[in-house]
Amino acid sequence: MKIVVLAGGRSTERNVSISSGYRLTNALRDKGHEATFIDLFLGYDLKGQPASSVFEDANTSKDLNISDAILTDEDINALRPGDDTTLFGPNVLDICKAADIVFLGLHGGDGENGKVQAVLDLNNIKYTGSGSTASGITMNKVYSKEIMLYHSIKTAAFVEITRDQGPKGHKLPFAYPVVLKPTSGGSSVGTHIVHNDEELESGLVDVFRFDNSAIVEDFIEGREFSLGVVNSHAFPAIEIKVHDGWYDFEHKFQPGHTDFITPPHDLDPAVHDEMKRVAIQTMKVLGMQNYGRVDFFANDFGVWVIEANNLPGMTPLSLLPQEAEAEGVAYPDLVESIVKGKLKIYEDGMNN
Repeated sequence: MKIVVLAGGRSTERNVSISSGYRLTNALRDKGHEATFIDLFLGYDLKGQPASSVFEDANTSKDLNISDAILTDEDINALRPGDDTTLFGPNVLDICKAADIVFLGLHGGDGENGKVQAVLDLNNIKYTGSGSTASGITMNKVYSKEIMLYHSIKTAAFVEITRDQGPKGHKLPFAYPVVLKPTSGGSSVGTHIVHNDEELESGLVDVFRFDNSAIVEDFIEGREFSLGVVNSHAFPAIEIKVHDGWYDFEHKFQPGHTDFITPPHDLDPAVHDEMKRVAIQTMKVLGMQNYGRVDFFANDFGVWVIEANNLPGMTPLSLLPQEAEAEGVAYPDLVESIVKGKLKIYEDGMNN
């Protein structure tokens, strides 16, 4: 198949997206597909050739090297000088239209909020992952938690604080410590563990650098897990054991800070089964399709959903590939199963 791996963009998680996108492209080429990597924001210079020309040597070219694509903001601006008002770079949609399907390797605001999916839908372009509505809901932690609570899925109590309300003078309905996050964001960017009013105020100032809204959650004490679901199949959970502190952006993407254990040690099989059931249920009530990942805390009171991820990372350090490998599913096979699963959804006329 002709497959575009669409990644990059201008989100705070651009480099994570690039790393995922390059690994996805190489894996699809290993499976014999004509896969090509396209940066959402930078686009591609066709040099007068038809869009289909990008696939001609895609399955025979050498593996992509991630170090060639990590760019600074200055690099990116220089490549599109004076032209940063549109999200889609040159020829992106034409190239996507020439593909059989687009594998979305996007992370953060570019891709996870459903806007890219909506543009692809309007252009009748097939793509992996959830549809635009489910993506938008899942990206917004307030909306997704309200839906989970309505369906009796355990998740931490929360309040929302908007930029218009300002960072000062807030009285919370639960005791410190609390977890403070941007309402729409991922990879723990802008997330804080807050212990008092002063930390809450300074944390809100930081959050409002990334988002117009913040979510403050009651702190749940427990073991931390994540569980991936692909085509309604739940993989073994992975336990996240941080050496010090908590699972922030640095612990996620720099080796040596965190141990990842799958299948998790000393986890009651009944609790593990419940986690799998809740992960599948959470994706269903949020309207997620094809694949995703649900993060949990587990304690004596049960399993608590932290959040759902509609475009989980696919880097070498990402959790979903590690879980699949623990079940004997090699990375290229995992990637191809996602593609085939979404094509089946399209065939059944069920994309949302």
